[in-house]
Amino acid sequence: MVKPFEFKQCINILKSTGEKAISLRELRKQIASVSDVTIFHHTYQYFMKGHILEYTNDFAQWIGENLEEAALSEQIANIDPYEYSQISELREKLLNVIDEYFDNFPEPRDTLPGSEFYFVETITLIFPSGVKAKNLAEFLIAIRYIDAASIYYHFYEARIRLGSGADDFSKWIKDTLGKNELAENIMGIDPFMHNIEGIREHLEEIIEEEVKKEMESMEI
Repeated sequence: MVKPFEFKQCINILKSTGEKAISLRELRKQIASVSDVTIFHHTYQYFMKGHILEYTNDFAQWIGENLEEAALSEQIANIDPYEYSQISELREKLLNVIDEYFDNFPEPRDTLPGSEFYFVETITLIFPSGVKAKNLAEFLIAIRYIDAASIYYHFYEARIRLGSGADDFSKWIKDTLGKNELAENIMGIDPFMHNIEGIREHLEEIIEEEVKKEMESMEI
C-alpha cells in the first residue's frame, strides 16, 4: 500500500530579539552574536515573503535601501543560503563579506532614525493541512492549489530540516513512488532563483509531464 504524501501547513510567529542596528558596523556585530534562529529568519525565510527579487535576504535589502550601499547589498544578495548545510557556515560567510567591504571602502553613514534594522526570530507552528496525495495525479492537483506556506515548508525549509539538500517532495517521490528521475528533476529546481510561486510553476510543469507519460503508458 502506497504511503500517501501528507501536505503540512506552517504559520510563522515573529518574536523580537530586542536587538537592532543603525549602522553597518552594528549590523555586523549583531550578525556575529544573534541566535541561529534569527539568522535563519532573515535569510532562509526571506523566500517565504513576497520578496523583491533584487534582494534575497533581509540584510541585503536593508543595506541596499537604508544604507544605500548598492555594491555591498549585491554581494550579500548573491550569497545562496542553500549552499550551506549549517547556519554557522552562512553566518561566517556574511561576516567575511562585510569585513572585506570594510577593508576596501569607507564606512557607510548611519541610517536615518526610524530606519534601523530590527533583528527578529521566528516561532514556526506546523500542522496538517488536511490534504493528502496517494499518487502522482493527486499530488499534481494538490501542488496547484495548496497554500504557498505549504510549498515553502516542504520545498525550502525541508532542505535544512532534512540536512541533505533534498526536499520532502522529491524524497516521497523517490522513496515511495520509486520515480528516481522525477525526484532528481525536482531536486534540481534552484530554490535560490525563484520565489514560491515560481517554484510552484516549475513543480507543476515537471510533474504534469510525468503524469502525462503515465497516462500514455496505460493507454498502450
